[in-house]
Amino acid sequence: MTNPQRPLAGTTVGAIGLGAMPLSIEHRPDERRAVATVHAALDAGVTLIDTADSYHWHAGEEGHNERLVARALARYGGDTSGVLIATKGGRGRPGDGSWTVTATPEHLKRAAQASAGRLGLDAIGLYQLHKPDPDVPWAESVGALRELLDAGTIRAAGISNVTTGQIREAYAILGDGLVSVQNQYSPAVRDSEPQLRICTELGLVFLPWSPLGGISRSSLDGPSGPASAGTAFHRVAAGHGVSPQRVALAWLLARSPAVIPLPGASRPASITDSAGAVRLELTEAELAELGAPLPSRTGAQTG
Repeated sequence: MTNPQRPLAGTTVGAIGLGAMPLSIEHRPDERRAVATVHAALDAGVTLIDTADSYHWHAGEEGHNERLVARALARYGGDTSGVLIATKGGRGRPGDGSWTVTATPEHLKRAAQASAGRLGLDAIGLYQLHKPDPDVPWAESVGALRELLDAGTIRAAGISNVTTGQIREAYAILGDGLVSVQNQYSPAVRDSEPQLRICTELGLVFLPWSPLGGISRSSLDGPSGPASAGTAFHRVAAGHGVSPQRVALAWLLARSPAVIPLPGASRPASITDSAGAVRLELTEAELAELGAPLPSRTGAQTG
């Protein structure tokens, strides 16, 4: 059975994290349900919550998701000392549905300080560069993370939406300060297999965003977005009497001990089901059956 805990950023966290983005963007739930979703995650043993300053819907809402996560943790009746909040900087949302990229050193340092304030943290446990900026040399953006580490604003650094070359360059600059890579990876989207291999090689954690692609709709697909049916994941799920989403997450956990999936959720039942993947043991035959890729789907997803 999968170890329910995996190391990350100098601590251990539940092997399934919570992608908090759906709680703040388009089609978001009301705050009562959003807070209940975070609490359900904590009740289920989730101790990694992934957010970003750009996870919001309307213009002028920067930090909406970070503030929401902070409020939810403050209202939780149990112990939250073991919760690791991972946030990101370097992207923006003008309010028209689009996403921008700004990863200048000046912007990243200001953004990290603002995120720490919204989260009520003296130092951010894991701060991730959200996406490479084509107008800024990669070494300069990563250098800002080095400065944030040295200043104590952040305790560990991560990078997201990156190539294999960018991982190696960031590792050369940050050394042990770099602990994670967050790329899209799912049953339907497996383009980051090389990045996963490098993470396993270098001892970095690989955080798949949108890990249920091909099984469930992304939170940005809208209610009419596509989802597969009748796949090997559905067949294996029927055999175990569980959801195909849980099978997809168990498959990801079996890919490498470096993997900690970040399924999004906007309902308590969704994250409770996802967290159960750590208790689902797949056979070698089932893993082989699940290895055949699903058709890749494209859309307006981001992570």
